[in-house]
Amino acid sequence: MKTDTQLQQDVMAELKWEPSVHASQIGVEVKDGVVTLAGEVSSYLEKWGAERAVQRVVGVRALAIDMTVKLSQMGKRTDTDIAASARNVLSWTNSVPIDTVQVLVEDGWITLSGEVVWNYQRSDAADRVRLLPGVRGVSNQISIKPRASAIVVKSEIEDAIKRRATSDTKTIVVDVTGGDVTLTGTVGSWTERDLVVHSAWGSPGVRQVFDRMTII
Repeated sequence: MKTDTQLQQDVMAELKWEPSVHASQIGVEVKDGVVTLAGEVSSYLEKWGAERAVQRVVGVRALAIDMTVKLSQMGKRTDTDIAASARNVLSWTNSVPIDTVQVLVEDGWITLSGEVVWNYQRSDAADRVRLLPGVRGVSNQISIKPRASAIVVKSEIEDAIKRRATSDTKTIVVDVTGGDVTLTGTVGSWTERDLVVHSAWGSPGVRQVFDRMTII
């Protein structure tokens, strides 16, 4: 198991390796495997890139974000401009059905709402607007249409985890209530944890995934 010092060094190295991030502007603290990122970044995309970079590092047990997005004068846009751009980019996104997602922009923060069938549609919508200039943050409140059979959803998720996981899947328990999935058990890394969560989201009708797994 890595010490906090080793983990801090690995996180800092991964941030330097990530091309979308200016690592010198981000402070890294680690305590008991919990990583805290602090500092100012020039875009929401850079903030997102830093978060994803940390999650790739083996040994990270949890992540706390204390970063702020400080746009340059050139990077600032009105909420009206951002909203129009968001509507346009969503209309060009084939995976997102037209007129299923609504956009609200306030002080650079985009809130997405509406209802879709698959989680990948929900994720694609957020990924597209996240790239827009002037965006300070994204709140994804798009919901998933529920599916009738919880038994089918549970079986599909368990089969997907077995196909993809590298370690013993018997330690992972899948519970489905309506469209809500709860995952418990243990995994060996954050990467494997993401894989299991992604597998749970892969079934149509899943509205929420509660990740209560422990990294050992």
